[in-house]
Amino acid sequence: MPLVTREDRDGIAILSLNRPEALNALSPTLFVELRQHVDDISTEQETVGCVILRGEGRSFSAGNDLKAIQSGEKAPSPHFQAETLDCIERLPQPVIALVQGHCYTGSLELALSCDLLIAGDSAKFSDTHGKWGLSPTWGMTQRLPRRVGLLQAKELMFSGRVVQGEEAVKIGLANECVPDSSLLDSGLKMARSFLENSWFTLRADKMLINGGLDHTLHEGLVWERENSPGRGPDMSERMANFGKT
Repeated sequence: MPLVTREDRDGIAILSLNRPEALNALSPTLFVELRQHVDDISTEQETVGCVILRGEGRSFSAGNDLKAIQSGEKAPSPHFQAETLDCIERLPQPVIALVQGHCYTGSLELALSCDLLIAGDSAKFSDTHGKWGLSPTWGMTQRLPRRVGLLQAKELMFSGRVVQGEEAVKIGLANECVPDSSLLDSGLKMARSFLENSWFTLRADKMLINGGLDHTLHEGLVWERENSPGRGPDMSERMANFGKT
């Protein structure tokens, strides 16, 4: 049975972590399957306009699979997991994480590699590196401050406390909080609203925003002007159809 499944719906690729009996714990083997799907989607820009990442069962993911680590299971390279999260972040298409239940430590880092996040009302977010005497290597120290701000990120990391769905929205970790029963429908609704616009612009927006984060404001403004891909191939058609629908 695959540890990560893929379903395609009208331009939306839905990737599902598929270890519900283990709360979708992130084993090295699961990461290998996830990476293959991500690599495939990165080459399918004309047929996939948006990606949803979710977990089967009652949790998005309980985090890194400690049992797999103890048993000696290893990833293909020392930083394979972190590099897989980088690949998700660099996907040309917008990526929406749908989170219910546990989203702890490594799985929070996974969710942070996505562009957007919708929380179910059962969602529980926490960075538990400190509980285990570990230090982050999958991006927590870089992505969490950029998502929720420096002071909030430090407090969450230092305390390891649990943040639930409504608070996640309040602090900017999630876009919205919905009942678990409508989580997938809410993700599909958001994705479809994106796909009504130009896929060319979606990709350009994501590339320019992410690239600009590596610069100061002034440098980023210059970088945007120098790297914007300009007009899309669908611009003329869209302008011609303006007001007709």
